[in-house]
Amino acid sequence: MKVLIIIPAYNETQTLEKVIEHLKEICPQYDYVIVNDGSTDNTEELCRKNGYHVIHHPVNHGLTRAIQTGMNYALEHDYDAVLQFDADGQHLPEYIGDMVTCMENTNCDIVIASRFYKTRMPVRMRTLGGKMITAAIRMTTGKHISDPTSGMRLYNRTMIRRFAQDEEYTPEPDTIAYLIRMGADVREVKAKMEDRKAGQSYLTPINATKYMLKMLSAILIFQWFRRENKITKDSGELENIENIENMENVGNIEIVKQCEINRTA
Repeated sequence: MKVLIIIPAYNETQTLEKVIEHLKEICPQYDYVIVNDGSTDNTEELCRKNGYHVIHHPVNHGLTRAIQTGMNYALEHDYDAVLQFDADGQHLPEYIGDMVTCMENTNCDIVIASRFYKTRMPVRMRTLGGKMITAAIRMTTGKHISDPTSGMRLYNRTMIRRFAQDEEYTPEPDTIAYLIRMGADVREVKAKMEDRKAGQSYLTPINATKYMLKMLSAILIFQWFRRENKITKDSGELENIENIENMENVGNIEIVKQCEINRTA
C-alpha cells in the first residue's frame, strides 16, 4: 500500500524537526509531506534547511484546509492511503504500521489510533468531552468509537477523494459520525500518545468546552441536515475528480518543494 503521511504544521518549530526525524527513522517506507499552514515562526526556514517535503500556505487557513491540501497532493500523486499526523510530538510513528496492516487486512475506510481501544476511558475532566462525543456517535450511528477526538487517522483512497473535494469533510468527530452513517467502515487500533512537547494547546478549558458543545450539536443535530452521500468504495466517485480543480482559493497555495517523492521501500 502506497501511504502518504500528512503533517499539518502551524508555528511548530520547537517540535517539528524532532517529529520528522523520528518519523523518518521509524517509518522510512512511507512518504510524508508537511503542510505549513501560514506559520509566522521559522517553520518555513527549518523545512528548507533540512530539505523536508513541504507545501506552504502563505497565510493561515486552519486545519481543515491544511488537510484538504494534503489530500489533493495525495490524490494527484496516486496514493492509496493518507495518514493524518500531528507536528507537536503527540503522535508516535511506532503505531503507523499497525494502522496500515488493519486497513490492508479489513479493507476498511478509516483507521483511528485509539488511546482507549478495548480499555476504559479514565473518568476525569480532560476526558469527559471525549466520553460524551463517544456516546453521541453511538447514539446516532450504533458504532462505538473509543477515542473520537484522536487526530491520528488513516484514510483510504475513497476518503482521500471526499476530503479533497469538499470542505464539509472536516478532520473532526462529527465528520467521522457522518461517514459512519453513510456506510464507512471505521476501525480502531490501540495506540499510546504523548503529551504536547512544546508550545501551548489551543484547547484551554474554555475552548475545550466550546469544542465539545460544537461537536455534540453537530453530531446530534446538524449532521442530519447534511447531504447524504453514501460510500461507494471508489467506483462511484471517479467522475468527481475533476472537481478538485475548481476548489476556491487553491491559487493561494505555494508548492515550495513539489517533487515526486520516491518511496524508499
